[in-house]
Amino acid sequence: MCGRYTLTTPIERLSEKFQFQQIIPLKPRHNIAPSQSVAVVRYTAEDSERKLSMLLWGLISAWVQDPAKSTKPINAKSETVAEKPMFREAFKRRRCLIPADGFYEWKQEDGRKQPVYIRMKDGDPFAFAGLWEHWEGKEGQTIESCTILTTEPNDLLSQIHNRMPVILAQKDYEQWLNLDLHDIAHLNPLLQPYPADSMTAFPVNLRVNNPRHDDPLCIEPLPQ
Repeated sequence: MCGRYTLTTPIERLSEKFQFQQIIPLKPRHNIAPSQSVAVVRYTAEDSERKLSMLLWGLISAWVQDPAKSTKPINAKSETVAEKPMFREAFKRRRCLIPADGFYEWKQEDGRKQPVYIRMKDGDPFAFAGLWEHWEGKEGQTIESCTILTTEPNDLLSQIHNRMPVILAQKDYEQWLNLDLHDIAHLNPLLQPYPADSMTAFPVNLRVNNPRHDDPLCIEPLPQ
């Protein structure tokens, strides 16, 4: 699964990487947690260009009666996302990029869970494959939310956890975002484990366990 991640890259670099035009303030985040507002890149039916939006992390289906009482999955298994009622329409029509520059997993060690930080070797930002939903209440209130797809781990992540987030290659961004592409046969090949030789991982201190801690100390490597 993917339950925490970071986004510290300056907005100008994100705009260049993900090809959106608007520049909005984004403070560096070192410990993004579920139920928080997160940055996503997407097209909507009204847009002819990519837009950066802030959505809640934890998907709320459009047909939910009461969001407060509904499940809000932060992850969706890529192997079943096309069939599950909660995800299948979003998979066909509401896909997004969720920018990040690292994420955390917890490795079982000596009876305790050790947080591990994973990022690209070159430090570049990357995109999780995401889905988004628009919920509207009877009185006109709206909530937009998202979830991150997961897949089998690559060789690096398999030593840490039994799942990893789907990380898209930059060449596949436009295909993933294409609102006219509904054929899952063209989407499933994108949902593969990212190459392990492009990534690195190292243990970090337990500070990240508390989502109230959101500072550079969260990603500081443990002494060797």
